[in-house]
Amino acid sequence: MSVTLRFMLYTVITAMMAGCGQESLPPPPEGPAVGMQRFAWTDSERTAWDGAGPRPVAATVWYPAEDAEQAAVLIPPKRPVFFMGHAARNAPLVRGDTRHPVVLLSHGTGGAALQMMWLGSALAAHGYVVVAVDHHGNTAAESAYDARGFRLVWERIPDLGVALDRLAADPTFGPRIDTGNVSAVGFSLGGYTVLGLAGARTDLDRLQAFCAGANADGTCEPQGEYPDAAQDFADMLEDDPALAAAFERAGDDYGDPRIDRIVTIAPAIGQAFSSEALSVINLPVLIIVGSEDDVAPATTNAAHIGAHLSSGRLEILEGAGHYVFLAQCTARGRRHVPACVDPDGVDRGDVHQRVISAVIDFLDAAE
Repeated sequence: MSVTLRFMLYTVITAMMAGCGQESLPPPPEGPAVGMQRFAWTDSERTAWDGAGPRPVAATVWYPAEDAEQAAVLIPPKRPVFFMGHAARNAPLVRGDTRHPVVLLSHGTGGAALQMMWLGSALAAHGYVVVAVDHHGNTAAESAYDARGFRLVWERIPDLGVALDRLAADPTFGPRIDTGNVSAVGFSLGGYTVLGLAGARTDLDRLQAFCAGANADGTCEPQGEYPDAAQDFADMLEDDPALAAAFERAGDDYGDPRIDRIVTIAPAIGQAFSSEALSVINLPVLIIVGSEDDVAPATTNAAHIGAHLSSGRLEILEGAGHYVFLAQCTARGRRHVPACVDPDGVDRGDVHQRVISAVIDFLDAAE
């Protein structure tokens, strides 16, 4: 994700505005209204990368809402590149005594919660309360990236558990969610994140050996969202040698026993998990990947993961690439943004609907 698009995301998330510009947009989908709220939570057990306070755990929550007008969410509002979906900002949670199942949602490297709104809002319309985290230092929802957020990726994993804690303590949502029915869904590096949440331990030596070998894939290369991250981190490490201690936590067990099932979409750095690390996951797992993914190729990531799970199902979408799992793009986005260009014959909206159906079927069947 370019610096320009990162700034677009930061601007719209800060303002949380909606507008239609000159783009012709689909109407809100039929069915239950979807509400959307932003939360600025923190993790008091960890510090922000700049050391100025507790670690931010900002999140967007989508949920079944009382009837309300749902506005289009666009980035940026006036000359949109991405169409995220429809929601009613701060609408009341739907009335009743129903306790709603929870889905924790993790974005890809350098992305943001809003990029997964196409899935989060659809799950909310189906009755789920969805909590999508902006992972500190590794998100376009902040004004700047931080190299530590890109290099120390295991620090993303506890963010999801903290978000669940904060949601459960919220006076509105806490009494209405079912903390005995919690799923975790992640895209790209978010796919790695939810596997860690399910108990798989990161093996940096294994990943380093893979990336030094003949089969190294796109996950070993500098990522377009922040290509200078490795060098910037090396500079930080030189100035603060104590930062090296963070690597000692890479292989810790970050499993959260509250998680009942996971979905990993186009998972990245799959080679960070050994067969033994994956075999300890005793949860149902759905893996979805595109056959033409050249960022996190299926063979070295999704297929490797699926081969070593005791209860995993792999679905390969023919023709789909990596970025097809981001938000839909406007005509302007398709003209100017490389991540908006999908392989010939692939319709991003159709892929989204197929994924939504597969995820809902999987989550509903596991209840």
